[in-house]
Amino acid sequence: MDEILEILQKDANADISEISAQINIPEEDVRKKISEYKKKGIIIKYKAVINQELINNVSQDVTALIEVKVTPQKNKGFDSIAKRVYNFPEVVSCFLLSGGYDLFVIVKGRDHNTISNFVSEKLAPMENIIGTETHFILKKYKDDGDVLVTQQKEESRPIISA
Repeated sequence: MDEILEILQKDANADISEISAQINIPEEDVRKKISEYKKKGIIIKYKAVINQELINNVSQDVTALIEVKVTPQKNKGFDSIAKRVYNFPEVVSCFLLSGGYDLFVIVKGRDHNTISNFVSEKLAPMENIIGTETHFILKKYKDDGDVLVTQQKEESRPIISA
C-alpha cells in the first residue's frame, strides 16, 4: 500500500506537513496525491475512533455480529443478496466469508429488542437466507486495531507461601 495511505489509515488527523516529513516528499505532492485518492474513491472518508464507555450519560447503541447462511442466486452469486442486506440502515458492515456461514453482518440498534426485531422481521425472512446466528457484543477491548480499555498498573501483591 502507498505510504501516504498507510499513514492516514493509522492517523486520519496527520496533516500534510507531517506526512511530507515522514516520507520525504514535498507537501504539494502529498496534497495532490490525497486529492487524487479522494477523487478516485480510494479515500472514502475520515472518522474518529470513540471509546463509548468513557462518555458519561450517553445511551449506547447495542452492537451485534450476525452470521448468515445464504443460498446463492443463479448467475448472481452472493452479491445481490449482500446488497439487499447491507442496504438496511441497521447494518454497519457486511462481509462475504469462507467457512460455515456466507455473510458476516454487523448491526447496531437502540437495544437488544431492536436488533432482535431486525433479525426476525427483516433479515431471516429474506428470500435466499437459510439461517442466522446472532452474537451481541458485551464489551469492546480492541476495535479496528485501537485498544479501548485503559491500562491500569497491576498492584503488586505480596507472595504468600506455605
